[in-house]
This record gives sequence, structure tokens and C-alpha cells, in this order.
Amino acid sequence: MTGADYKIGSGYDVHRLVSGRKLIIGGVDIDFDRGLSGHSDADVLIHAVCDAILGAAGLGDIGEHFPDTDPEYKGISSMILLEKCGALLGEQGYEVSNMDCIVFAQVPKISPYKKKMEENIAGSLNMTSNLVNVKATTTEKLGFIGKEQGIAAQCTLLIKAIPQKL
Repeated sequence: MTGADYKIGSGYDVHRLVSGRKLIIGGVDIDFDRGLSGHSDADVLIHAVCDAILGAAGLGDIGEHFPDTDPEYKGISSMILLEKCGALLGEQGYEVSNMDCIVFAQVPKISPYKKKMEENIAGSLNMTSNLVNVKATTTEKLGFIGKEQGIAAQCTLLIKAIPQKL
């Protein structure tokens, strides 16, 4: 392989915390008094990963593929969207090499769930979980995240060309 066989993608997403919704991050149901607002399940981490995959492959963004105006995606699990993004990537002749993600949340604490998030993401993309890294941080009570009004996530990943089988 040459350097042209690798591409970098970056994704970012943010959702408001609201009452009356389940909190799902990285495909994990987190016991919390609020959830994230959105058309789908509003899984902020998975949306960032999807955008990073689509961006690396030059396929636009999550809103182009799964618009929030389409009733088909109302309440859908973002893990399904991730699987679809993985399939689109495969159709382009690429696979995810590795990724590094950050969840920005003042509350709740994300650390107890990171390993399961890594496993969920890796499983959806047919990767080993040691190639997926999820970190968490607060914003030291600054901004909308620090005021516990929302949660954001960021993902940077590397895709590589799938070697042709003989």
C-alpha cells in the first residue's frame, strides 16, 4: 500500500440534554435523569463516528445520508446508521484502520461505559475493540456542556484501502 491508500476523517456532533428521553451514548443506555434531543436516538458519539467515516471517504455527512426530515429515521438506533456508514465505506473499497474519540460531558460520568462503547463501535464496524479508543472529559463547568445543557463528541479516524483478494 502507498500513502494514497490512507485517508483521515474527522467528525463532531452535539445534542441538547432534555427530560423524557433515554440517554444513549456509544450504543450504551446510561442511567441518567435526562437524554439527548434528536430525530434519531441522538447518540452523539455514534453521529461523530459516522461523520468521520463519511468525511474520510468523501461521502458527505450524516445529514445527507440520514436526514432528520425523513420519517424512516425517526427514533432509529444510531448503531444501525453506523453499520450503514461502514457498509458505504466498504463499497468504496475502504475499512476503518483505527479511531480516537472524545465525549465532552459535565454529567454523567462516562468513564464506566467507555469499554462497552468501544466494543459496540468495533462490533458494528467488524473491527477489534483495541482499534477504537473512547475518552471522556468535562469542560470544567464552562459553556453549555459545563452548565449541563448538552453533550458533544468528536472522532478522528484513519481509513485504509482494503487489499484486493487474489
